[in-house]
Amino acid sequence: MKQRRIIIAVAALAAVVLAWLWLRPQATTAGNAPAPVAVDVATVQQADVPVYLEGLGTVQAFYTVTVSARVDGQVEKIGFTEGQDVKTGALLAQIDPRPFQAALGVAVATRDKDRAALANAHLDLQRYELLAPEDLASKQTVDTQKALIAQLTAQLKSDAAAIDNARTQLDYTSIRSPIDGRTGIRQVDPGNNVHAADSAGIVVVTQIEPISVIFSLPEEAFARLSAALQRGPVPAVALSRDGREQLDEGTVALIDNQIDQTTGTLRVKATLPNRQRTLWPGEFVNMRVLAQLQRQVLTIPASAIERGPDGLFTYRVQADSSVAVAPITTGATSNDVVVVESGLKAGERVVASNQYRLQPGARIRANSARAASGPAGSRTPAGAP
Repeated sequence: MKQRRIIIAVAALAAVVLAWLWLRPQATTAGNAPAPVAVDVATVQQADVPVYLEGLGTVQAFYTVTVSARVDGQVEKIGFTEGQDVKTGALLAQIDPRPFQAALGVAVATRDKDRAALANAHLDLQRYELLAPEDLASKQTVDTQKALIAQLTAQLKSDAAAIDNARTQLDYTSIRSPIDGRTGIRQVDPGNNVHAADSAGIVVVTQIEPISVIFSLPEEAFARLSAALQRGPVPAVALSRDGREQLDEGTVALIDNQIDQTTGTLRVKATLPNRQRTLWPGEFVNMRVLAQLQRQVLTIPASAIERGPDGLFTYRVQADSSVAVAPITTGATSNDVVVVESGLKAGERVVASNQYRLQPGARIRANSARAASGPAGSRTPAGAP
């Protein structure tokens, strides 16, 4: 009986040992299994993606006029305040008009004198023509009088031209703005003598509404921008130097008629309304031109793209929450959105963060699912073709 109990106890102990040996590898395997990696997940979506061309530009006034005197004289008064907005025809400066008024008076008096002489010559011709049939006035006298009338008539035309010139010189004593714009720093004070030959001028007037921006693009962008201009107006946006603030939005006016061979760039001019005065002549800005709008293309965030020895790839999320490598080819990039030309389908999910912790087959835990759209990828920009 005692031996039987010993045998049963040994058998039970052996069974426990065998069970422990059997379950130990499985427990070890389950305990060493890596935890799922927490990642951001993005969904491959179809969206309209704007394709931009970007370059550094310089703001220029739409019109710039150096206002200077056209006659010599003393400045009596200045009719503007520095930094003032002026309209076309606004008085900017007044030159002493008295010498020019006197010259105009002399021209008018000369015309009146010649007009009186012409009237008297006509009366003398009438008398000679009455006396000529009775041989009381010779034919030579009549012809001479006719020549005198023609001479006085031409003199009256010369007098009229002299009056117009004197009146024009008098008008030049009132210096007026030729454009709508903003005045700069005054170059001449009242009491100074100015001359038509002076190069400095009295003040510079610049038109800043609208305003122009001249910027450069690589010569490779010519074909794309030229095609966009043929389709219609091309939107152009002026951004701050850090690219974070939009200063104004306008359209491309023209492409320069030649490419700079030394730098391989082409110059482009854009016109912007500048109603808020956010752009100022001489300022440096970043310009962004909408060259094309790709409609309903597959997009993913730029953060989902990785580069490997065989090219670009992304981690595709499988149905069992594992990941697989998906080689892709990409197209245009707009902000943080990349166009996928091949390798993915709409609705698939890709990993957008923590890729360095992943290997093919690794399991993930999605933090969030977000659409593959950037600031401009989910809407159609104004003026898009």
